[in-house]
Amino acid sequence: MTRIVVTGRTGQVGSAFFERLGRRSDVIFVDRDMVNIANPEAVHGFLRQIEPEVIINTAAYTAVDYAETDATVARCVNRDGVEAMAEWVESVGGLLIHYSTDYVFDGQKTSAYVEDDPTAPLSVYGRTKWEGEEVIRQSGCRHLILRTTWVIGKHGKNFIRTILRLAAERETLNVVADQWGVPSSADFVAETTLQLLRKLETEDHELGTYHLVPHGVTNWYELAKYTLELAWEQGLPLKLRPEALHAIPTEAYPLPAKRPKNSRLSCDKISREFDLNLPHWQEGAADVVRSIIAEMRKS
Repeated sequence: MTRIVVTGRTGQVGSAFFERLGRRSDVIFVDRDMVNIANPEAVHGFLRQIEPEVIINTAAYTAVDYAETDATVARCVNRDGVEAMAEWVESVGGLLIHYSTDYVFDGQKTSAYVEDDPTAPLSVYGRTKWEGEEVIRQSGCRHLILRTTWVIGKHGKNFIRTILRLAAERETLNVVADQWGVPSSADFVAETTLQLLRKLETEDHELGTYHLVPHGVTNWYELAKYTLELAWEQGLPLKLRPEALHAIPTEAYPLPAKRPKNSRLSCDKISREFDLNLPHWQEGAADVVRSIIAEMRKS
């Protein structure tokens, strides 16, 4: 039986994997209390002890704005810890599945990015995630690098949870409307990854870098509006109505880290190679909204 290690147990995607694999004896989940991913020696020591054949790395430094002044730690997590995993996988002939981001691009392209488009990160976070990709490729290990965007999950911090919290407190809200991308639910990311693993067990497929997001495209303003519309339909007592949202440009909401205005990723390559039928983003987003609403009603 293949032994699998999943890092980032308490994160959005890690939690989605735990819901699916948490009872399996051949799957070991790792959180920051067990292994310091920023310490390559600790990572090597843990992997020598567990001896996994597959590593699914959902762990990352994802505090995009904090990374601007915390570059050393961000690089240790997003590059150095990843390099240690890649070295282990290469030494045993295993498989590393690693998640990356649209932030490796600068967002200047007018159409959806494909996998071999030139990268040009605008932020420390984007740069360290690109460096993580590169150490994997340079290691020579068998790998899938899956770039995804705007991850939203039932657990942990995310945009939808923030919108619902603010909607319970405020009667008006400004939301950026000129950054375009695709919300990717953590359940979608985890479930599709498991589909890829099952296919790789019985079929030959090209490994490497792929984009993995649902169909469709939206912006942060439209996602906030969609979230509020669902919440009002569900009868959640909110102060903020969808029509009280105000669309603003990025320049009106400055943040320490620059964001790409175009985060659209083409999934033609992964759909073709693995024969995937990807869902629309609203399907996963609706599940996340309903789950968070249920949680809010209990509290």
